[in-house]
Amino acid sequence: MDFEVLEKKLGLKFKDKDILKQAFTHRSYLNENPDFKLEHNERLEFLGDAVIELIVTSHLYKDYPEKAEGDLTNWRAALVNAKMMTSVAEGLGFNDFLLLSRGEAKEGGKARAYILANTFEALLGAMYLDSGYKSCDEFIEKHLLKNLPEIIKEGSYRDSKSKFQEEAQEKVSITPNYKVIKETGPDHDKIFVVGVFLGEELIAEGKGSSKQEAEEAAAKSALEIKSWDK
Repeated sequence: MDFEVLEKKLGLKFKDKDILKQAFTHRSYLNENPDFKLEHNERLEFLGDAVIELIVTSHLYKDYPEKAEGDLTNWRAALVNAKMMTSVAEGLGFNDFLLLSRGEAKEGGKARAYILANTFEALLGAMYLDSGYKSCDEFIEKHLLKNLPEIIKEGSYRDSKSKFQEEAQEKVSITPNYKVIKETGPDHDKIFVVGVFLGEELIAEGKGSSKQEAEEAAAKSALEIKSWDK
């Protein structure tokens, strides 16, 4: 797989070519290629997650001085969630460069979306280590922050969790809380079932490939159950 093609496509130039390759290496690939000299991308993903959040937070803070913390928090959540990062990764052609096991390569849908979002984070972790904060900042501004005007225009930053919290506080003066009810599957492909509670009362459950996704699904279901989605 020629990662120089990806570098040209993204307008990047890595000093350490291996760290770029590692960013696209899924855990499953190592299971079938035990002699592969690099590690999988999960540590880079951990670092990249923090880098992305800091850069997005910094831009929002500086660019919207008149906005309250609540709005900025919601906008950030809409920019750094898995769905958005998957969309950006797909648009940049990441699918063509993923190093996966044969089984994972055949998978699509949510499993592939989850891998793409994680790879986007891993790439930013690799960029940070290879060339520092500035290159990451420019990349995020070009490929992720450009989506903010549409998010604001459509109001899509008001996710189900935010809506359910607003309605619950207004109608019953309770802040919802979320608890993981069940986890299934291997570490790299977990499924979470999360319950949303008002006090001790379980209102609804939601399922997802991340806790965030499961919480959002639970909140959406709770809005429908309570007829607060009108």
